[in-house]
Amino acid sequence: MTASTPGPAPAAAGATAARAGSPGSAQPAPRPHLGHALASEWTKMVSVRSTLWTLLSLVLTVVGIGLLFVAQTADGDYRDISFATPALFGLLVGQLAVIVLGVLTITSEHATGLVSTTFTAAPERLRVLTAKYLVFGATALTVTTCSVVAVGLAARIAHGGGAAGVHGASEWVGALLGSLYVTLLGVLALAVGALIRHSAGAIAVMLGVVTLPPVIGAMLNVWQATAPLGQVVLRHNAPVALMTMFGMPTGGAEGVTLPGDTTHMVLILLVTGAAVAASYVVVGRRDV
Repeated sequence: MTASTPGPAPAAAGATAARAGSPGSAQPAPRPHLGHALASEWTKMVSVRSTLWTLLSLVLTVVGIGLLFVAQTADGDYRDISFATPALFGLLVGQLAVIVLGVLTITSEHATGLVSTTFTAAPERLRVLTAKYLVFGATALTVTTCSVVAVGLAARIAHGGGAAGVHGASEWVGALLGSLYVTLLGVLALAVGALIRHSAGAIAVMLGVVTLPPVIGAMLNVWQATAPLGQVVLRHNAPVALMTMFGMPTGGAEGVTLPGDTTHMVLILLVTGAAVAASYVVVGRRDV
């Protein structure tokens, strides 16, 4: 009888165990977190051409119209307005670019079907939505604020000799509040896009929110019975809010219990907060 030789299985198992414990062996994938979602959304934003063109149109509109206004003013004009006021006229138009960008941040994925890939790679869809809000909000606020400040600095350099120091730091506070207000409009547009999932529909809703209240307020103001409501609508809308924050006279603002910028900021925070909360509920319940 011949002695049996040990089989190769134990040696192979030992070698496999040794390779598993070696530094070069495959390691388990890290658990996804918000940082991964932020990096993904940032990559999407900077790699999509429409995003870059929308941001460029925002800068060109705010800075271009603002500098045109600066060129048409004299030093004495800035005794009544702040150096940041010229940026208001560009921002009244540039806010549309922020709104469009907010909508496209989420609806473009629904239009191309990429949203299914996104939610397959990142099943925690509320985390993805949070990353979208954070990336868009930071980008929109940074670009808008830099554009407004650039116009304000240009006005100070060109016309600061006779009016420097008239408004002090308050003009920059108003500029920052105006930039924040426009950014919140963009966040509201993103929330509306998440609810509607259609670019044209969401943009149409936001254009109505921004442009229709002055028209509706003027119509309601015609009839005596609806005039009080018309006055409220005329005092609380996006154009008037921006004018108030930049220190421009709005006319007919009597009856406001809080300072104008505070009232408008509280209103936009409430409306945007409600829309964002609704978007979390709806996105969390949908299949896609």
